[in-house]
Amino acid sequence: MGIMSTQKDSHPSEFTRTPPWGRVTMLEEGPRYRINRIEVNPGQHISTQMHYHRSEHWIVVSGTARVIFDGEEHLLKQKESTYVPMNTRHRVENPGVIPLVMIEVQNGEYLGDDDIIRFTEE
Repeated sequence: MGIMSTQKDSHPSEFTRTPPWGRVTMLEEGPRYRINRIEVNPGQHISTQMHYHRSEHWIVVSGTARVIFDGEEHLLKQKESTYVPMNTRHRVENPGVIPLVMIEVQNGEYLGDDDIIRFTEE
């Protein structure tokens, strides 16, 4: 038998979404977790949102993140991280001039997209 003869073909496009603000690539998923690579373009932001069934942990790989949750604003640089608990309204912005790249670890009982409650921008 050849090496890796049973390797499954994977198509990155099946695991990548490209919203107007950047790109989300799912790296791994299990029963109660999902790991995403999130890229936010300079001057852009994700929608203000909340989740009832999952928490999120974000680690900045490159760039700068302005994270807003619990009524507070935090600036995170490369190698810094933050934790967003369930039922917490939050938003991530890229105030910089280079792409913001983060690793997001979602944990919870339910990780479906219909657990994203989006708020209108203030």
